[in-house]
Amino acid sequence: MLDPKTIRKDFPMYRNQLQMQGKPLIWLDNASTTFKPDCVLEAITRYYTHETSNSHRGDYDLCYHVDQEILQARKDVAKFIHASSENEIVFTSGTTSSINLVAYGYGGIVLQPGDEILIDEAEHASNVLPWYIIAKQKGAKVKFIPLTKEGRLTVENLRKSLTRKTKIVSLAQVTNVLGYLLPVKEFAKIIHEAGAVFVVDGAQSVPHMKIDVQDLDCDFLSWSGHKMLGPTGIGVLYGKYELLEKMDPYLVGGGMNQKFDIHGDYSFYLPPARFEAGTINIEGIYGLHAAVKYLEGIGMDQIQAHERELKAYAVQKLKESGNAVLYNENGETGILTFNIKDVFAQDAATFLNSRGIACRSGQHCAKILNDFLGTPATVRASFYLYTSKEDIDALADAVKHGKDFLDAYF
Repeated sequence: MLDPKTIRKDFPMYRNQLQMQGKPLIWLDNASTTFKPDCVLEAITRYYTHETSNSHRGDYDLCYHVDQEILQARKDVAKFIHASSENEIVFTSGTTSSINLVAYGYGGIVLQPGDEILIDEAEHASNVLPWYIIAKQKGAKVKFIPLTKEGRLTVENLRKSLTRKTKIVSLAQVTNVLGYLLPVKEFAKIIHEAGAVFVVDGAQSVPHMKIDVQDLDCDFLSWSGHKMLGPTGIGVLYGKYELLEKMDPYLVGGGMNQKFDIHGDYSFYLPPARFEAGTINIEGIYGLHAAVKYLEGIGMDQIQAHERELKAYAVQKLKESGNAVLYNENGETGILTFNIKDVFAQDAATFLNSRGIACRSGQHCAKILNDFLGTPATVRASFYLYTSKEDIDALADAVKHGKDFLDAYF
């Protein structure tokens, strides 16, 4: 099993232990963003201090070194998710950008009036709003696959929701509030049999478990670097190459066109260059590359097992506190969503902060889900490779005394 104390030695945020008003640093908001290890910061610094250059813009050594780093990063990211080719890897600014690219670049081409897009009530805004907008533009409809009472998606409900008009199904592999793990491979088979394309939001899955896109057979997969120890502003869209070839670019400009002339004739490069207009986030690619190699060195199976152990431990401890309402105790991942009895979620989070515990509170950008859960807001604790059982103990003790939340204001 992982040793969080040893792992934390690689992270300046833990080494520095910034003590604000004597509070400890208990970081339980990893579903929002993650700390960065030394190797990621060193990679970014190396770009700025030793290799600063644009990519594809110069016939000199510095540019060559940057181009080689980007090429190797693309290859290593493809290997990380077991893509068949590095040409199926598009660098974006994050999950939001990636899903928008699919919605407009693919959906904008294939959707016709009356066509249907399937999502569900647990989706993040980034996997809802792009589909609302493209559906409105194309005269299509967004429909919701019903959730079970526990908040899960089932094969049965998927089959009931698919029709001959369904063209796109877009779902999170791991939802960001309830943390349930979707059986992607089984869903993909059913969706493809219905003649639709399967878009997967991997923001909460790719950083935490081993992914094999060829085995899963999803058509698109997106995720963000900052949720997997990398920098902000960098993300990835994986797409099957034959689908990427059909897509229109979301942005156009330098670096993605083969030619244009005074007569208005133009042509674009093949993917992935077609979707990477302008100066891409080079420092972000350097950092993401380092994060991927770091995670591979730890082992994705070990990270997933560690989080599952922590989740079970946290459920046990919060139940023992006698003061928690749990919404996803049976979730398979390191996301635990709860409320403190008779305390509003944001008051609870403020109280936890008074003890140095950083949790997320509110609607978590999944605003439709609150009606399903029957509560206006929740508190979310999310774990990662450097989370320890001592962090969970501190959380449980704070929840036990949660009715003292007014103390946080005085």
